[in-house]
Amino acid sequence: MSTKILPDGDTQTDVRPDLSHGDGDHERFAHYVKKAKITESAVSGTPVIALCGKVWVPNRDPKKFPVCPECKEIYESMKPGGGDGDE
Repeated sequence: MSTKILPDGDTQTDVRPDLSHGDGDHERFAHYVKKAKITESAVSGTPVIALCGKVWVPNRDPKKFPVCPECKEIYESMKPGGGDGDE
C-alpha cells in the first residue's frame, strides 16, 4: 500500500456551512419552529430556522428539553391570530 501526498494546490476544504451559533446554549433548549417546517425537515432533511435564529436539522425529542427563552419571548410578543395556524 502506498501513500500519496497531495500538493498544496489540490487540498480540499470543508465547504459545509456552519449552522451553529457556536455558543452551545442553543443545544440545551427546544426551539419554536412552524409545524409544517418540522414535517418538511423530517421528510427531506433540510434545516429549519427557529424564532431565535438557530438553524439546524431536528433530530431529538423537544419534550426532553426546556423551551429556549429567546424563542419563548419572541413567540409571546407576536400578535395572536397573525399566522396560518401552524406555529
